Amino acid sequence: MPGPGAYWIGEEEKKEVLDVLESGHVNRYGDLDDPRFKQKVLTLEKEFAQYCGAKYCVATSSGTSTLLISLNTIGVKPGDEIIIPTYTFIASFGAPIFLGAVPVLAEIDESLCIDPADIERRITPKTKAIMPVHILGNPCAMDAIMDIANKHGLPVVEDCCQACGASYHGKKVGTFGELGGYSLNIFKTITAGDGGMLITNNDEHYQRAFSMQDQGYKKQGGRLAIISPSILGLNFRINELTGAFALAQLRKLDKIIATLREKKRKFKELITGGPGYHFRTLNDPDGDCGTLLTVIFDSREKAAKVSQALGTTTVDDSGWHVYSNMDQIVRYLQSVGQPGALGDFPRTDNLLKRSINLSVGVVDAGLGSAFGIDINSTDEEIKQAADRFLHACAAS
Repeated sequence: MPGPGAYWIGEEEKKEVLDVLESGHVNRYGDLDDPRFKQKVLTLEKEFAQYCGAKYCVATSSGTSTLLISLNTIGVKPGDEIIIPTYTFIASFGAPIFLGAVPVLAEIDESLCIDPADIERRITPKTKAIMPVHILGNPCAMDAIMDIANKHGLPVVEDCCQACGASYHGKKVGTFGELGGYSLNIFKTITAGDGGMLITNNDEHYQRAFSMQDQGYKKQGGRLAIISPSILGLNFRINELTGAFALAQLRKLDKIIATLREKKRKFKELITGGPGYHFRTLNDPDGDCGTLLTVIFDSREKAAKVSQALGTTTVDDSGWHVYSNMDQIVRYLQSVGQPGALGDFPRTDNLLKRSINLSVGVVDAGLGSAFGIDINSTDEEIKQAADRFLHACAAS
């Protein structure tokens, strides 16, 4: 049950990967004048930066590593507080925790993204950064978030892991804050099995982020160099095979997004107007990825009955995407005096108990999107899914 990119793996990916295999050069570094060095990762970084409208890109091993690197890059230290939404994947909490920082949770609104008004209520003298998450392909309300960040002099790190291809008011997500991180795992808009992409427009951030992803080295051309002063880094780099696969997927991204949006439009039109539910707010309807269609019911009881009839779950039961479902995170938050147990964020709890994620491109039980359609669904299959949904609503 993967994301849309995985459904479209084809000859393009085979060609790019075979190009690397036949060359015998699988490391991401090499002599730019060596014809065996196919420069897939370098090309991927260049094309991804151009796609997003960013100055720089660093390819990494995962979306999680992009968040860890980004927070390290802006100087997050032990005890610093990072404001993060209550509804996001566990990696958004894990990255700051591994730096010794403290996630400070903020409520979501009906977009299921972080509520800008609640961000301001969570700011303290210890706040180091704001991390909005463009959850389920829906861009956050970035104008309001950036106004708050600028007012308080706080950097913004955008978690774009579920929103590759999304934009807000014509500008790609990830380019509003200091840095933005994307995921290429199997459930995302495009995939390389795993991998991540980090973007920034800041020269110093780029140099530090690149060094962090590979043991403190810096890049000169296609090679590595030890240049003082350096930093302590780790190994989050990818290889040429991963870069080649991701490059083929990136070149399909616009077509994937256009297809998802069209299929979502058809699905949504067929179930619009039913009693007892409405759709989640899209902060920019033209910039949404179209990977999922979220329905918010008027009552918890109705949502539970419909989800059971469809063989799926309400969003509050979708595993490690809901703050109160992550026992290890709850324990950590309690150990540092932060709220994090079920009931501590009543608006989030209420919304997620009344919501169902219908798949459009991301078919993932872990997101609560086990029912719906996929990127290859025909018009007849879309109609069948809509009919099943409407029947479940009528019978519940």
